[in-house]
Amino acid sequence: MNDDIAVSVKDLRKSFRLPHEQHSGIKQLLINSIRGVKGYEDQEVLKDISFEIKKGDFFGIVGRNGSGKSTLLKLLAEIYSPNSGSIKVQGSLIPFIELGVGFNPELTGRENIFLNGALLGFSRKEMEEKYDSIVEFSEIDRFIDQKLKNYSSGMQVRLAFSIAIRAQGDILLLDEVLAVGDEAFQRKCFNYFEQLKRKKKTVILVTHDMSAVERFCNKALFLEDGEIKLIGDPHKIASAYSRSNDDAYQTIEEDEARSKVKKHMKITLSDEKGKITKKFNTGDTMHVKLQWDQDGVENVGVAILRQSGEYIFGPNTYLDEYVLKEKNTVTYKVKLNVSEGEYFLKAGLFGHNDSLRIDFEDNGPTFVVNRDKNDTRWGGFTKLDYEWK
Repeated sequence: MNDDIAVSVKDLRKSFRLPHEQHSGIKQLLINSIRGVKGYEDQEVLKDISFEIKKGDFFGIVGRNGSGKSTLLKLLAEIYSPNSGSIKVQGSLIPFIELGVGFNPELTGRENIFLNGALLGFSRKEMEEKYDSIVEFSEIDRFIDQKLKNYSSGMQVRLAFSIAIRAQGDILLLDEVLAVGDEAFQRKCFNYFEQLKRKKKTVILVTHDMSAVERFCNKALFLEDGEIKLIGDPHKIASAYSRSNDDAYQTIEEDEARSKVKKHMKITLSDEKGKITKKFNTGDTMHVKLQWDQDGVENVGVAILRQSGEYIFGPNTYLDEYVLKEKNTVTYKVKLNVSEGEYFLKAGLFGHNDSLRIDFEDNGPTFVVNRDKNDTRWGGFTKLDYEWK
């Protein structure tokens, strides 16, 4: 395996044996054996999975429930063994897979820190050195000497996540760890993710949050029915995953109606004078004209993203309670208070709400924003109104 590869998965297969019936005794077992009746079936969860994660990758794994994500993670963490294929890992891997794994509810939070550390391979002295920073990040110092069984699920995930990130392994494996955390703690974790990304740490993140995939990941994998449906650009992965969820909720009648519609959406960019262009200055107003020929469009949405993937802004008419005035066109005007750089658009056409997708453009037109030479210098993605006093 090349030195720049952190994880290499090749031809991975995993199946489980599911029982169909219970045998009441040896007699029934013999009868079934003579008749050739099996009391089980083999469920193939992962089928010939192959991919590589490079050192420094922030790698996302997405898929609907039952797609094989959790099984894949447990294979990576060596909780399961594969039926065939191989997994090679270069460096120490710190898994954070399931709430409560490695914790004893009868012990206090303090005792569980040292217990969990021991399970991760750290000595008591090493955990004593990390202890203060773990408690500080978890923000549960007032409850640290209470038994874990008295903790809420949010408090448990704070403690477990704080231990995992302070372990400072080469590869961090995270499975939807923030689902039960409150908003403030999620923001804190996202800030930590930004640090990991800047430091080029290798992170494997399993999540249903596509905004997190687009914000943090430089590469992603989409699992469906135990197979890799798509791998590569996180924006395309996020869109494909969202479409798969939309499709799952469409009725047969809606599917038939949509299949008869020729999808076509035109996106045109222009300046305030109506000149078609893809070059703007910071502070300019950009006009985005959407035109379509589909029936049933009641709402639209437009999102601006940097070419590097950061999601800048994305309103839609459903959330804004704006009723379309014309049947097949609308213009979205936005002031570009953003830093110089390359950007691109995503745009969607929706039915009576923003979950009923009719058409979606993942890779809309790109445009460039230049900073006005007379403008004062400032840092960041966007320019906010401010003053010094």
